[in-house]
Amino acid sequence: MKINVLTVPADKRDLLEERFGARAGLVEGAEGFEHFELLRPVDGTDEYFVYTRWRSEEDYQNWFSGTMRQGHQGGDGEQRKPAATGAQLRAFEVVQSAAPKNA
Repeated sequence: MKINVLTVPADKRDLLEERFGARAGLVEGAEGFEHFELLRPVDGTDEYFVYTRWRSEEDYQNWFSGTMRQGHQGGDGEQRKPAATGAQLRAFEVVQSAAPKNA
């Protein structure tokens, strides 16, 4: 799984959420993509978490080097000014997992 930690000033939060809401949805069609969540901070910090889960590191790298770059361009193909002032990518492997017993 990948968690992108975005530092977003208060005056840019609406813009960030709008952009994610209007995203092209390219990640959903990516080979090996399993899950996405945009997590808004509620503890007074300015860090949003963008959580994605992938079948493999190779699937993530293929998406990152291809269609991900398309999603970060404006409608005219130009790079848009980011809403975030910082970003930090963190990667994790699932060591243990649990689900509801009745699921």
